[in-house]
Amino acid sequence: MLQLQAIESGYGESPVLRNVTMRVDQAKVVCLIGRNGVGKTTLMRTLTGQLKIRHGTMSLDEVDVTTWDSVHRARSGIGYVPQGREIFPMLTVKENLLLGLEPCNPQPKAFPEDVIELFPVLPQMYHRQGGDLSGGQQQQLAFARALASRPKLLLLDEPTEGIQPSIVEEIRNVICKIKAQGNTSVILVEQSIDFVRSVADYIYVMDKGSIVAQGDPEHIDIEQFEHYLTV
Repeated sequence: MLQLQAIESGYGESPVLRNVTMRVDQAKVVCLIGRNGVGKTTLMRTLTGQLKIRHGTMSLDEVDVTTWDSVHRARSGIGYVPQGREIFPMLTVKENLLLGLEPCNPQPKAFPEDVIELFPVLPQMYHRQGGDLSGGQQQQLAFARALASRPKLLLLDEPTEGIQPSIVEEIRNVICKIKAQGNTSVILVEQSIDFVRSVADYIYVMDKGSIVAQGDPEHIDIEQFEHYLTV
């Protein structure tokens, strides 16, 4: 589904990612863990096309998308929920959601009902400004917006950070439902080992811009993985 081969990317002249090779299969949840500042968000921005791939290749459904910009990546089926959510605070909830339809061609006339059903709190808030929502509600809004275009690959950058436990559980349930539907693969950046083990099919550990360990949740060395999460 997604294949990264020896990716190098970064900011300015300095590379952040070095020789990153990863694979994500259809309808699987792949988690990326590591300390703050090791390159996880840089990888997400590289996957979306916000940062250029300097070396290596990226393919989506066996199509080489290495040189594609962020618009073409989105239209090819990549959805993104960034760290910090980045909803539009002055737009209403409904207006924020409708922006998620932009990558669709042709654009549907209405927001997908099956996506809204995953986040039943949102219809009650259609006319509220995004900035008036709690952090957990904003996260659900950003999540729903990213699903609007029915992406093949959904990127989630620390979706549980600073969120109350009840919303974390709802996010977990949505990820499991997406996985069960079989249409969307997920790359999840996450710090909580317990959350990761509850949803992941495969785990990659990043340190200093490189993949340093990997494995499936049932056979990983938890102590080794936790070593890469401690400061």
